Amino acid sequence: MTDALIGTSKQVVYIPFLKNNQFVGRRAELEVLERRLVKAQDCQRLAVVGLGGMGKTQLVLRFAYSVAEQHPEMSVFWIPALSVEAFVRATEEIAQQLGIRSATNQGEDVKELVKRHLSAPSAGKWLLIVDNADDIELLEPSTGSDGLLRYLPESRLGVTIFTTRTFIVAQRLARSDVLRLKKPTRDEAAELLERALVDADSLKDQAVVTNFLSELEHLPLAITQAAAYININAMSISEYSRLLHSTDDDMLYLMSAEIRDSTRYEESSSAVATTWIVSFKQILERDPIAADLLQYLSCIEWKGIPRSILPTVRPEARTLDAIGTLCSYSFLGKQTDGTTYDMHRLVHLASRIWLRKSGRAVETQAEATKHLTTIFPTDDYTNREIWRAYLPHVTRVEAGWASVNADLSGSVEEKSKLCLQVGKCLRVDGRTKEALHWLTECLRMRSKLAEDHPDRLDSQHELTRAYQANGQTKEAIELLKHVVAIRKTSFAEDHPDRLHSQHELARAYETNGQTKEAIELLKRVVAIRETSLAEDHPDRLASQHTLAGAYRANGQVKEAVTLLQHVVEVKKDVLAEDHPDRLASQHALAGAYRANGQVKEAVTLLQHVVKVHGDVLAEDHPDRLASQHALAMAYHANGQVKEAVTLLQHVVKVHGDVLAEDHPSRLASQHELAGAYQANGQVKEAVTLLQHVVKVHGDVLAEDHPSRLASQHALAGAYQANGQIEQADELLEVLAVIWNASM
Repeated sequence: MTDALIGTSKQVVYIPFLKNNQFVGRRAELEVLERRLVKAQDCQRLAVVGLGGMGKTQLVLRFAYSVAEQHPEMSVFWIPALSVEAFVRATEEIAQQLGIRSATNQGEDVKELVKRHLSAPSAGKWLLIVDNADDIELLEPSTGSDGLLRYLPESRLGVTIFTTRTFIVAQRLARSDVLRLKKPTRDEAAELLERALVDADSLKDQAVVTNFLSELEHLPLAITQAAAYININAMSISEYSRLLHSTDDDMLYLMSAEIRDSTRYEESSSAVATTWIVSFKQILERDPIAADLLQYLSCIEWKGIPRSILPTVRPEARTLDAIGTLCSYSFLGKQTDGTTYDMHRLVHLASRIWLRKSGRAVETQAEATKHLTTIFPTDDYTNREIWRAYLPHVTRVEAGWASVNADLSGSVEEKSKLCLQVGKCLRVDGRTKEALHWLTECLRMRSKLAEDHPDRLDSQHELTRAYQANGQTKEAIELLKHVVAIRKTSFAEDHPDRLHSQHELARAYETNGQTKEAIELLKRVVAIRETSLAEDHPDRLASQHTLAGAYRANGQVKEAVTLLQHVVEVKKDVLAEDHPDRLASQHALAGAYRANGQVKEAVTLLQHVVKVHGDVLAEDHPDRLASQHALAMAYHANGQVKEAVTLLQHVVKVHGDVLAEDHPSRLASQHELAGAYQANGQVKEAVTLLQHVVKVHGDVLAEDHPSRLASQHALAGAYQANGQIEQADELLEVLAVIWNASM
C-alpha cells in the first residue's frame, strides 16, 4: 500500500492509506471532531469508540484528509496501534518526514525522538490519530513494562484522537471525552451502498434495498463487503439476501468472506465476522466469565435478552462485570428498561462462527439447554411475563439441537423436561399449535421409557390437554383412556395424578358429547377430592367447576348454578381478579345463569370477564374469544341483537385467522353468528353460514353428535325463515330419525 505523503514548509502529513473514497455521511460526528479541533488546548484527547465494522477508522480517515486540506498550518500524523511493530513502523516514517533521524541520534529510540519533537512548541499545531487502540495491555501493560502510551507526545498545540472498539479502553485513554458511534441512518447506509455497487439498477426497488440494509444492521463494513461480494459475483441484492436467510452454512460463509478494502490495513481482516472474532479472543484472554457469557448468548435469540435469563456466578458483581465487558465492546446494548439487552444480529452470527471454530458448539449448546431447563418458569399464570420473555430464546436453543450432534446437545431428560414446560406455558397462553409441537416433541423423546414411567405418562397427559384445546377431542380421549388405565393399576384411588387424568378424560367426554360418561367420572373425582383436599384447593375447585359444566350440558341447570356459585365465591377469596381460573368460573356461572333464565345476571358477569380479558390477554387468546362469544350469546338472549352480531362478527373473524376450519370453537362461533343474523333479519346470511357449519360437522362428527344435530336443527329453522320449506322439512325428517334411534 502506498502511503499518502503531503508536505509544505509548515505542514507534514503522514496517513498510511491509499485513498479516502469509501466513507459517506456521519456529518454530526465530523462536526464534533471539528469543534474539538478548533477548541483544542492543553493536549486534548478524544476517543472514538464503536463496534468493529462501524466505520471508526473510515470516519477519522475522512476527518484527517479534511484537516490536511482545510488547515494548512496543522500537521497530521497517523499511527496504527494494531501491534508494537505497526506502531514502530509508523513512528519511523514520521521521524523521516520530520527530518529528525540524523546521524547524531541513530542510537536513540525513534519513538522517544518523535515524542520529544512533537511535544516541543516548535512543532506547531498537529493532529495525531492513534487507530485501533483496542489492546489495553499493548497500551498500558499491567506487568510494569513500557506501553505505547508512554511514547505519545503532549503539547498545548496538539490533539490526539484514538479509535477503539472498547468503551473501557476509550475511557482509560480520554476519560469522559468519548464519541460513541451509532449506526448510520438509513439514508447514510443507502448512500454508502450506492457508492459501493457497480450495478446501480439493483437499487431501483427501494423496499428490497431497505430490507437489505436492515439485515446488515446498517453497519458500514457489512455493507461494503456485501456490495463487493455482489459485484464480484454479478448477483442481485435479493439473491444475496436470500443466501443470508438460507442455511447457517450460507450465512457463515458470507460473513467470513475476505474481500480486500483499500481503506483497511493489509494485516487486518476485512471479513465481517473475523473482525469481531479478534475481539472475542481478547475477551477470552482477559475475562473468561464474559467469554462464557458470550458463548451462551450465541445459542439464544439476539434481541430482547432479559438479564434474568443469563447464567450467573457468585458474587453477583462478577456477573455484572462480565455483562459490562460485553457492553464495553458494544456486543451487548441495554434497552431503556435497564434489564433487557440486545445484540447486533451480525455480531450474534459472528459469535456462532467463533463458537463453531473453537470446537465448543456442542458443549455450549448442552450447557445452554441445561441452564434454560433449570430457570424456565412453571405454567402458573403469574409467571406469564417471564415465560413470554424467555420463549424466543428457548425456541432458538431448540433449533440449535438439530445443528449440532443431537445426542450431545443436552441430555434427553433435560431436553424433554424443557419441552414439557414450554408446551404447558404455551397452552396456558392460548398458543395451541406451538404447544402441540413442544409437547409432541417431549413425548417423542420419552417414548423409550417404560409404559408406566411417570415422565412418559405426564407428557401424554399434557399432550391430551393441548389436543383438546386444538379441537382434537377424539385423539385426546384415546390417549387419556390409556393414561387412566395405566395409572389405575399404578396409583391409589386418591392419588393426584390418577385423579388428574380422570378429570381430564371427563372433560374430553363432555366436549365429545358423552355427557353421561363425563358426569359419572366427575362425581367420583369430586367425592374423593372433597374428602382429601381443603375447600379452596385448586384441584377440588377445578373438578367441581367441570362437574357443573357437565350438569349444565345434561340439562341439570339448577345443580350447575348452585355448584358454580360456590366455586366462584371460594375463588373470589383466594385468587386475584385477573386470575384465569377465577375468570373461567365466572364465565361458566354466567353460562349457567343464561341457561337458567337469569339473563341479566349473565350479561353483567360476562361484561366484567370480557373487560378483564381485554386488559390481560392477546386479541386471539382462546379465553378472551370464548368470553366474547358467551357475552354475545347473552346479548342475544337479552334482546340486544345488534350488539350480539357486532361482537360475534369480530370473534368469527379472529377464529378464521387462527383456528382450523373444523375447530369446534370456530364452528360454534359461526353457528351463533348465524342465529344472531337470523334474529337481526339477515336470514340469507344465516342460511349461508349454517350450510357451511353443517357441512363441516358432517365431515368430522358422528351422526348423533349434539353439536352436529344442533347445527342441522338451526339450519332447518333458517330454511323455514327464508321460505325454503321443502329443504327445512327434509332436514327435520332426517333429524327425527336420528333422535328416535337414540331414545
